[in-house]
Amino acid sequence: MASTFGQLFRITTWGESHGGGVGVVVDGCPPRLKLTEADIQPDLDRRRPGQSKIVSPRQESDTVQILSGTFGGKTLGTPICLWVKNEDARPEAYAEMKTKSARRTRTSLILPNTAFATGRAAAAPAP
Repeated sequence: MASTFGQLFRITTWGESHGGGVGVVVDGCPPRLKLTEADIQPDLDRRRPGQSKIVSPRQESDTVQILSGTFGGKTLGTPICLWVKNEDARPEAYAEMKTKSARRTRTSLILPNTAFATGRAAAAPAP
């Protein structure tokens, strides 16, 4: 499954909910557009966990931080990297992933018996 989408604006997502945080890199944004954390935060606030019974009970502020690609509240024309730190990560909630087989990828469909596709280490060659 790809984590990069788009043509003119290309976005690449990264990170995991059970890790240190999640983020996105936005490439293709022209320079001199107004962009600050305050422009993005209201959208994150609308979907923040812990607000009701139908969302995750984790207590996360979901505060966005712009790591690169802006200066003085304006875009530079370089890739923009945004990060949201996990404050209430619960890696133990994902413990079953250790025993589940890896998801099927395009490679596993093309090369079904390879170590990469099966998740098993390749046998050492005979001496």
